[in-house]
Amino acid sequence: MPKQKTNKRISKTFWKTGSGKLMRRKAGQDHFNARESGKTTRNKRRDLVVTAENQKLKHAIAK
Repeated sequence: MPKQKTNKRISKTFWKTGSGKLMRRKAGQDHFNARESGKTTRNKRRDLVVTAENQKLKHAIAK
């Protein structure tokens, strides 16, 4: 049986830390940020830990 291919969209969106946590980038920070408050803009700079419900994505990341 051949090896399963890595889902490239998932592997570019999520990544694993050294301790094994699954991380993702906050959405909606590419453009239209001038109209948002400074608090919102600063909060979008943070990376987020993926919730426990979505931990099943770990098997799709080959990194």
